Amino acid sequence: ALESSHAVAYGIKLAQELGKGKNIIINLSGRGDKDIHTIAEIEGIEF
Repeated sequence: ALESSHAVAYGIKLAQELGKGKNIIINLSGRGDKDIHTIAEIEGIEF
């Protein structure tokens, strides 16, 4: 889901702050099949 991208972006930021040797777990959920049309429209791709 598009909302998952916020969690991934924050995970990247957090990883940089924590440094090496630390683990981060990000739980992703949602249905990408529902979002594909939104992304295609934003990117100007006919789907």
